[in-house]
Amino acid sequence: MTSPWLDYQNIPYDKWRQVRNAMIFEHHKWDPRVGDVEVLADFALILRAEVWRHLADIAEHLSSEIFAAENELMFRPELYKTLGLTWKLRRALKRSGLNPPISAARQIRFDFHWTTQGWMISEANSDVPGGYAEAGALSKLMLNFYKDVNVSGDPARFLCETFSKAADKNASVGLVHASAYTDDRQVMMYIANEFRRIGIACELVSPDQVQWQKGRAYMAQTKQPLGGILRFFPAEWLTSLNRKTYWHHYFSNSLTPQSNPATALLIQSKRLPILWNKLHAKMPYWQRYLPETVDVRQIAVESGNWVLKPAFGRVGQDVGIRGITENKDWKKIVRYARKYPNYWIAQRRFEPVAFETERGSMFPCIGVYTIDGKAVGAYGRLGKKPIVDQFANEAAILVQSQSKQNIPSPSVTECSNGQYA
Repeated sequence: MTSPWLDYQNIPYDKWRQVRNAMIFEHHKWDPRVGDVEVLADFALILRAEVWRHLADIAEHLSSEIFAAENELMFRPELYKTLGLTWKLRRALKRSGLNPPISAARQIRFDFHWTTQGWMISEANSDVPGGYAEAGALSKLMLNFYKDVNVSGDPARFLCETFSKAADKNASVGLVHASAYTDDRQVMMYIANEFRRIGIACELVSPDQVQWQKGRAYMAQTKQPLGGILRFFPAEWLTSLNRKTYWHHYFSNSLTPQSNPATALLIQSKRLPILWNKLHAKMPYWQRYLPETVDVRQIAVESGNWVLKPAFGRVGQDVGIRGITENKDWKKIVRYARKYPNYWIAQRRFEPVAFETERGSMFPCIGVYTIDGKAVGAYGRLGKKPIVDQFANEAAILVQSQSKQNIPSPSVTECSNGQYA
């Protein structure tokens, strides 16, 4: 098979340091290291143009199918338990069919892997995808050091411009996130800059600073209305909020536009494929590109042929692959999967193809974003092992091009000042 990307080519160390500093000080990349590991790659992954078009097409079909599944599931509460949802979440979601929340700028990120069988996806983040600064600012910074390439898009810019069309422009947009966590705060700081660039006021708030009244969101202290809610707080955590915040409006009966509404949890669950044969919605692209997914009770969990995943795990947390995951962690994962099988899945293992660098073989993951079903850019991560976790490198995704006409190609200084247009 023809490689989907061009050969490895890193940039000079001094140029990489400039890119790194711009990401930290101008684009809120506050976690450039994890332990002793440098996170930002000193090279870009350059996709062939036809490969990017292919991935974008797949992502758009996947998006269309999964939204059809969500719309059906809103009226199928008898299936919620199979998704691994707690009783509080099931109760909140039962109301969504009759009184769905107002949705705007629906975000999904599909994680693609190049394998010995071609392209496969390992999962989709349908609730609160991150990586926006890396997909946008990092790609634009790295663009300056390569010839005949383009960026794949700018997901954050497209997200904010799309959301602004639905939001009340006479009120601020609430950027709801776990404000005590730096890695969450940095995402929303970057998004806030994009909103302000187009003249939209916003408030960076924690969930307990938002209160709902008669289906509309307000700032709890000032009682000022919010023109929209853009959430980077996992929907499964919402049930831990004080009842007086009326958090159930994230799930149903809301008049304030949301991205994403908490009904996204119905399609965030990695146990969803177990229900495919019970849905009227057809999922041909999902069945083609997602590896076989089964209940852990159907397989020998210690087999090396399966990957074990929690239904709502994130950032590779608690993903178990025999021979890849450290043995003590693997044993713990197997124990939990056996004890709580309703909250785990087994996914048939695929063999990813390595990308060769001067530091050795690495395994890329291409996160393709869709906003309202349209592919708008990509985010690259590379692991030293065939698993994407918090230690993975983050790389710019660029696309091979015949011409750089109409392509933004700013210098590091221009990028650090945020002047892209």
